[in-house]
Amino acid sequence: MRKEAFEGNILRLLRNEIQYELQSSPPNNPVTKFGSFLVDGRPEERWITLKRQFANEDIKVEVTMFDGAVPAPSASGGVANSDEMQLHITLIVNISKGEGGVLELMCSAWPDTIEIKRLFIRRDQKTHAEPYAGPDFEDLDDELQDSLYDFLEVRGINDELAIFLHQYMKHKDKTEFIKWMERVKSFIERK
Repeated sequence: MRKEAFEGNILRLLRNEIQYELQSSPPNNPVTKFGSFLVDGRPEERWITLKRQFANEDIKVEVTMFDGAVPAPSASGGVANSDEMQLHITLIVNISKGEGGVLELMCSAWPDTIEIKRLFIRRDQKTHAEPYAGPDFEDLDDELQDSLYDFLEVRGINDELAIFLHQYMKHKDKTEFIKWMERVKSFIERK
């Protein structure tokens, strides 16, 4: 196959795929606010950032695009259904109080819930974790775990945020895919 024919075929396939994606659900303007959080969609990156103030605290949440999946539990609560997947998003929550250090929580956002995995204390946002990073979250006392979930809840890091993030990331994933195809198409069209 000649180079021109090969490139023409790729361009045709890309145009068709872009058209299909745009028709199946047209992209909307990205959301810039959720509750008290300002949302930075970080175009052409695999992350978004949410920021807000709470009393004397600065809260920053760094969020990945979908970074994993597990089989969804069955509706009856029985064996997981391998045909349906629950997508996973990682959150890094930084809560700072001026020069007093940073509380950093590594969390998972499932489709309808936030799950704390670990927490660290950092001297500031630029340094590595303290030498002792603490136990796995699930090894903490149940009452302490509940209190830490309440701590995040009042700061807006809750199940509603998990639902929002999954909707936002589905949209971002589609938008980034279309932009990627357009960049590939532009490259191939160059003479």
